Amino acid sequence: MGSGKSYFLRILTLTMLYMILALGLNIVVGFTGLLDLGYVGFYGIGAYTAGLLTVHYGISFWVILPLAAMNGALWGILLGAPTLRLTGDYFAIVTFGFSELVVLLIRNEIWLTRGPMGLPGIKPPVFFGHVLRSGWEFYFLILALLGLVLFVVRRIEDSRLGRAWFAIREDEIAAECVGINIINYKIIAFAISASIGSLGGAFFARWFLFIHPDMFKFWESILILCLIVFGGMGNIKGVLFGAGILIPMTEVLRSVLQSLPRIMSYVGIHIPVEAAQNLVQARYLVFGLILVLMMRFRPEGLFPVARIKAEMHPDDSERDAEDDSLYDMRSIDKVKDI
Repeated sequence: MGSGKSYFLRILTLTMLYMILALGLNIVVGFTGLLDLGYVGFYGIGAYTAGLLTVHYGISFWVILPLAAMNGALWGILLGAPTLRLTGDYFAIVTFGFSELVVLLIRNEIWLTRGPMGLPGIKPPVFFGHVLRSGWEFYFLILALLGLVLFVVRRIEDSRLGRAWFAIREDEIAAECVGINIINYKIIAFAISASIGSLGGAFFARWFLFIHPDMFKFWESILILCLIVFGGMGNIKGVLFGAGILIPMTEVLRSVLQSLPRIMSYVGIHIPVEAAQNLVQARYLVFGLILVLMMRFRPEGLFPVARIKAEMHPDDSERDAEDDSLYDMRSIDKVKDI
C-alpha cells in the first residue's frame, strides 16, 4: 500500500473516530442542552482503560470495548449526579475542572499510568487469530463502530427518552411540570454520552498503540464541541457533516504547515526548528477563523434543528409567518372569486 493511500486511510479513520465522539457529546449538548466542556475526560478514561487492561492483563480488545464503555458510563454518573443541578456557566466550569482532573490524575499516578512518559506497549486488536495492523482493517473496524453508535443514537433520538431530553432542552420548568424527572434524564444522557466517548478512547488506544496525557487535554473537548456547532447542534446529520469537513481540513493543514519549512528552504528562507514546531499549531488559527465566521453569519450551524434556527433568526420566522398569512389570505380571495 502506498504512503498516499495510508495517509488517506488514516484521515478517514480519524474522521470517523471524531464522528463517534461528536455523536456522543451531541447527546448532552445538542439533545439535552447542557454545555459539557469536560468530554475529553471520558475519552481519556476509555483510552487508559483499554491501554492498562491490555498492557497489564492482556485482555482482548472485544472484551475491553464494553468494559471501557461501562467504565465511562460509571464516571459519567459519578460526575453527573452531584453536578447536574447546576446550570449554564457553573455546569460548564465544573465539567472543565473534571477534564483537567483526569489529566492530572493520569500524569501523577506514575505507578499505574507511567505519567508524563506515556503508556507504550499497547497491542493491536486480534480478530479470530488475525492481528489487525493495516489501515484498511482499522478503517472497517471504526466504520462498524460508527454504524453501531449511529444506530443507537438514532434510535434514542426517536424514543421517549430522546423526546424527554428535547423537552428539557427547550424548557426545563415546563418539562418538570409535565412529570419529567429532569435530574434522572440528565444523568442518563451524561452516562450514555460518557460511554460513547470512552468507546472512542478505547479504539484510539488500540489503534495508535501509545497514549499520553497530553492527547486528552482541554483543547480536544473544544475541537469536538466545534464540530457540533459547525454542523448544527442537535442534528445528527449536521454533526456527521461537521466532523467530515473539519477533521480532514485540520489534518491537511497540519501536513501543509509541516512541509512549509522544507519548501521555504528551497527558496533560501530558513525557518528555525522551534518556529517550525509552532507553525504547525497555526492551523488552529485557520480553524478558529472559520468558527468566528460561522458565529457571525450562521451561528445555528450548517444543518440546524428548526427550533434553534428560529431562535437564532426570529425575523426570518416572523417573515415566514407573514408570508404564510398572506398566502392564506390570497387563497381565501381565490376561493371567493370562484
